[in-house]
Amino acid sequence: MKWILFSMLFSVNAMGQTIFLAAGQSNAVGMADSAASVQCVPGTAFEYRYGANTLVHLKDPVGAPDLKFENAQTGSAWPAFAKAYHELTGKKVVIVPAARGGSSCSYKAELEENGTWDTTGRLLLFDSALVKARAAMKLCKKPIAGILWSQGERDANAVNASQLTPAEYEEQFVKLIGRFRKELGAKLPFYIIQTGHFTGHSNVGFDGIRQAQEHVATRLKNVYIVYSQTTDFEKKGWMQDPIHYNQTALNEIGAVMARQVVLKEKKKT
Repeated sequence: MKWILFSMLFSVNAMGQTIFLAAGQSNAVGMADSAASVQCVPGTAFEYRYGANTLVHLKDPVGAPDLKFENAQTGSAWPAFAKAYHELTGKKVVIVPAARGGSSCSYKAELEENGTWDTTGRLLLFDSALVKARAAMKLCKKPIAGILWSQGERDANAVNASQLTPAEYEEQFVKLIGRFRKELGAKLPFYIIQTGHFTGHSNVGFDGIRQAQEHVATRLKNVYIVYSQTTDFEKKGWMQDPIHYNQTALNEIGAVMARQVVLKEKKKT
């Protein structure tokens, strides 16, 4: 009974506030250190938990192993994003985690059991993200305010392996955004954390994906690159391993991303 009342209080407190879907692959999941993650003030930031259909205080490890998605191992960018967004706007934030490590944008890049955001493949993720987003929207009685997207490393590796071209990735990314907008709102903002590099591997595929992401942001309205400095992380010592960002990097991404999102929102009002 106490847990039910506690959950109801969280739901009421967060109702009517700003909801973001946090999606992509492993750097969207978060592969860093929860001990160094940003701490949000209670009552200002929430995570939507699909299994219990409730809201909980947002803290790392964010996420849960549900609907094919994963929880942070162990720190993510999302508490830093939510804290900064709240401080800038005064609004409470609801994060809906929908990311899976190694997932591809194109089916040509899909690895076994890692999934793809494409319409064809062995493990399809898009419909699961919709289910989770709609459940959060129903609970909070608000639409998704934007998608926070960190993905592209798997496709970049596929480009390096000559399984995919940056142009093919770009077209699949455009189609994916269109599918999200068809289901969640024609003007749904898409906020992109630009893909970084893979230490010790060719940068060709990664730079090709980065350029494709830039092209998509120029082709489509309300699609923005909100963080582009991921290629600097190696020399800064901000890598957790050769391809994943450490907690310092994720905290920086979250804070910078929040500032950029708020700037884009203000320009539209």
